Amino acid sequence: MKYVFIQQHKVDFNITMMSRVLQVSRSGYYGWCQRQVQPSARQRCTAKLDEAVKDAFEAGKGRSGSPRLTLDLADAGTPYDRKTVANSLRRQGLRAKAAKKFKVTTDSKHNLPVAPNLLNQDFTAAAPNQKWVGDITYLWSDEGWLYLATVIDLYSRCVVGWAMSERMTASLVCDALQMRYGVGTNQPA
Repeated sequence: MKYVFIQQHKVDFNITMMSRVLQVSRSGYYGWCQRQVQPSARQRCTAKLDEAVKDAFEAGKGRSGSPRLTLDLADAGTPYDRKTVANSLRRQGLRAKAAKKFKVTTDSKHNLPVAPNLLNQDFTAAAPNQKWVGDITYLWSDEGWLYLATVIDLYSRCVVGWAMSERMTASLVCDALQMRYGVGTNQPA
């Protein structure tokens, strides 16, 4: 703070006099001025480390923490201590993202009968209610995973029936179809 004060008031007062009043050495002030223009060897080394860590972090798509980055940097020929790499990550505000595990949702290897493909990739319809298609997806909610079954009319591309459940069962699809027909509801079909 004293050096900053001297820097701000050097036009108004003599540097020697301000150094004496503030009880700092002139050489200390001039050294501080020099460090403002040219970073010290330690600052240059830290900047080099930060750059190497950031490059390795981005090369790992932001998923690597300090242990893995330490190994990656050592393989690249720039060995650093794990704690040094961790401090660099912290200083730069870089945090590793955990990779999400792949969750298999479809069981294609079963012995159950497979329905024939009646549409043969022809997803056009000349009039309403000629062709319907359906799908089931899962959604995350505050209460956990919910499965959503939809029935879509290919003519209008509108959802004509849907149902939600905590379990993916045949009744889920039946409920979506029944919604279209108004079964069990007060709505006209």
